[in-house]
Amino acid sequence: MSEFKHLTSLQNPILKKVLLLREKSRERKKSNLFVLEGQRELQLALKGGYKIDTLLFEPQLFSEDKILENFENVEQIISVSKEVYQKIAYRGTTEGLIAIVQNKSHELKNLIFKHKNPLILVAEAPEKPGNIGALLRTADAANLDAVIIANPKTDLYNPNIIRSSVGCLFTTQIASASTNDIITYLKVKNIAIYCAALTASKKYTKIDFTEASAIVVGTEATGLSDKWLQNATQSIIIPMHGEIDSMNVSVAAAILIFEGKRQREID
Repeated sequence: MSEFKHLTSLQNPILKKVLLLREKSRERKKSNLFVLEGQRELQLALKGGYKIDTLLFEPQLFSEDKILENFENVEQIISVSKEVYQKIAYRGTTEGLIAIVQNKSHELKNLIFKHKNPLILVAEAPEKPGNIGALLRTADAANLDAVIIANPKTDLYNPNIIRSSVGCLFTTQIASASTNDIITYLKVKNIAIYCAALTASKKYTKIDFTEASAIVVGTEATGLSDKWLQNATQSIIIPMHGEIDSMNVSVAAAILIFEGKRQREID
């Protein structure tokens, strides 16, 4: 292991940095860095154009040969002791890999659509990391053109979002902006706005999603803000046949998204 620097103390500044980035949203935003664990997630991040700043590995779990085979272009690679790894790892099973990775910009202007008639998911003010991760997994499964987060309550690189998205944070184009800016953007791009709502709504199967479309969902507690409803091309609803009038936002989004995919018949 002589080719790599080896760390055995948590007092090392690099290891302190890992813990700080993992625990503090403010530090992630200030430094434009975040912590990522696991081989699959790291490979998806690299495929998505992310750059690894520092790669840490535990040699008993991930060998030097595998490091050289899979991460030959990473400039700073450091091995750590088993004890150190157990202290800095966020997840129970991450194959012995932890990286400090550079953030990406998520401005609306950076979006590039794969199709002339893009299908987009907009989520307003999602808070629960698990829901955000589930939305990103659905977006990946449907090969959406983009996911846009309006008025975000949680930073995208929260470890719980990364974990719950199982790497899909890196496989889908994501933008983040205010509700007002997103509505303006969608209108300028001539993208129809279909808002999931309980009132003044049309059954989702009666909507034509074959043109450029944005499916907009709100929180389970409060739904969408009035601004969205006032600017909707059409409010849409998933009919409920039980005692309650709503379902988990990620489930509702999946139903709407895959209706759009069914109509388009795009692989």
